[in-house]
Amino acid sequence: MLLRYMTKYTDPLALAFHALADPTRRAVLARLAQGPATVSELAAPHRMALPSFMQHLRVLETSGLIASEKLGRSRNCRIEPELIGRVEGWLAAQRRICEAQTDRLQIFLESGADLDDGPRARERKACE
Repeated sequence: MLLRYMTKYTDPLALAFHALADPTRRAVLARLAQGPATVSELAAPHRMALPSFMQHLRVLETSGLIASEKLGRSRNCRIEPELIGRVEGWLAAQRRICEAQTDRLQIFLESGADLDDGPRARERKACE
């Protein structure tokens, strides 16, 4: 059912952020950051039926955040660092933009410019 909603996304970052939106999937990624694990090991801390948990793994795998392979009777999962790196890069770029705006605001505030001197302030005064 979860995969049905993902068909409208084609951008890898959109798929990744969709997958990261769920706390269960973020917990799985946090665990896999420590190293590969079997499906049973990943499912153990979560209070849900295995078929429901497998849906979360499918979303993570479809998004490209994890990969899995069958080894004997168990399925092992591992994190895929390439897409994680792209997500980190996008977030870092957004952080730089926000920090630049904050820096400009700080410079403006430290300049002592009077907020009542701008064109909007004059428009407000004209309406009063």
